[in-house]
Amino acid sequence: MPRLRDLGIQIGTLPTGTYNAITDVPGVLVGYDTVISDTPHVARTGVTVILPRGAQSWQEPVFGGYHSFNGCGEVTGVAWLKESGLLFNPIAITATPWVGAVWDAMSWHAITSGYNESFLLPVIAETYDGWLSDRLGELVGRPQFLRALADAKSGPIAEGNVGGGTGMICHEFKGGTGTSSRVVPCAGQHYTVGVLVQANYGTREDLRIDGVPIGRSIGYDVVPSARTKVVSGDGSIIVIIATDAPLTATGCDRLAQRATVGLGRVGGYGHNGSGDIFVAFSTGNRIHNDPHRLEQIQVVPPTAMNGLFHGVADAVEEAIGNALCAAQTMVGYNGRIATAMPLDLVATLMRTAPH
Repeated sequence: MPRLRDLGIQIGTLPTGTYNAITDVPGVLVGYDTVISDTPHVARTGVTVILPRGAQSWQEPVFGGYHSFNGCGEVTGVAWLKESGLLFNPIAITATPWVGAVWDAMSWHAITSGYNESFLLPVIAETYDGWLSDRLGELVGRPQFLRALADAKSGPIAEGNVGGGTGMICHEFKGGTGTSSRVVPCAGQHYTVGVLVQANYGTREDLRIDGVPIGRSIGYDVVPSARTKVVSGDGSIIVIIATDAPLTATGCDRLAQRATVGLGRVGGYGHNGSGDIFVAFSTGNRIHNDPHRLEQIQVVPPTAMNGLFHGVADAVEEAIGNALCAAQTMVGYNGRIATAMPLDLVATLMRTAPH
């Protein structure tokens, strides 16, 4: 699928990782299961799984943080994430009706696989795909979660109409899953910041790409709105941020907050009905979680974090753009159409816009 850089658009000045993806952070894996069917129910949905430490994600926690820009959405398990400062298992993203089913699937898998000896509080995030899916059947559950888990990989990953992002709409165009990364000088080292978004928010008139108000130049006579009515820009976006920079929970909280900068650049305002919720984690320390020993960790000092903040903001901005570029026109429930962003027109508008 095309990406923002294929249109000649580069966000910021920091270099990307090898794949310009969250999987540029060593050890991070991403898997999808995409559910598309018309009978017996109209399904345009799925599940995305992010493993912070690959196969060891069940045994080795990572420092993590969380930020809610606007909380009209759901991310389960964040009370314990905030309390402990640790993420103890993979993260899953799906659509609103299937949060409970994916929660059950992750818990069941952890218990039956012997990964968990006490209790598990899975981190499951959602955005709403009810415009394109009928929401009536049991569209996502254990089989879909297990397929996404089995699909988890490093390297380049799919974007657009995949996984939990399958049925999503962004700035009134077809939206979905997007990813990006940055390599950042920090505390005398170079670290990677990677981002994955599930973008399902925003109005067209607010859409900006690299500062250019693209949405205002694409009339509804050219591309109809993906919804018949958009109320106050309601929708949602989930942002997952990964880094190999050694951070504690406080540093992860601070990274999560900076996703707001990237979202705002593209045209997200945190409207009342929008769930703009961000989770960040760091793989830069090994946490043994042994009650009989002290942990020895390294920490990037607060004075050295500016580069990481820039990396998060730029990667979030580009990941949303990548989701819009990769998403393809989709017909769903009751014949509703979510039309892809017209890339040739966008490229022309970007070339001719004053900078």
